[in-house]
Amino acid sequence: MVLDTILSFVVGLLVGALAIHLAATVVVGKSTYQKALVTAAIASVAWALTSLFLGWLPLVGPLIVLVVYVGVINLQYPGGWLKAAGIGLVAWLASLLVLAVLSFVGLGVEVVGVPGV
Repeated sequence: MVLDTILSFVVGLLVGALAIHLAATVVVGKSTYQKALVTAAIASVAWALTSLFLGWLPLVGPLIVLVVYVGVINLQYPGGWLKAAGIGLVAWLASLLVLAVLSFVGLGVEVVGVPGV
């Protein structure tokens, strides 16, 4: 049971990092997988904590959580808030694609580091 949870977290983190890496490469033209892995880990913790403490607020809670997530990307990658939001959007789309492929081959996992996936 615990091993399954750890394995699911690790696979989800690796997939989330891959999505962020692909997105950053597309949006800002450069990224390393290691940087994307760190970004995914920090973003997932920031997302979880912000969601826990502020996510329950009607209307503004989810918006604050999203701003924190994009803020983590903004701190990690060059280009400002607009490009960070673009990285977040492309990472979300890439995660959906990777999850669809994994689901097709029978591996259902949740992505860590990319919200809403």
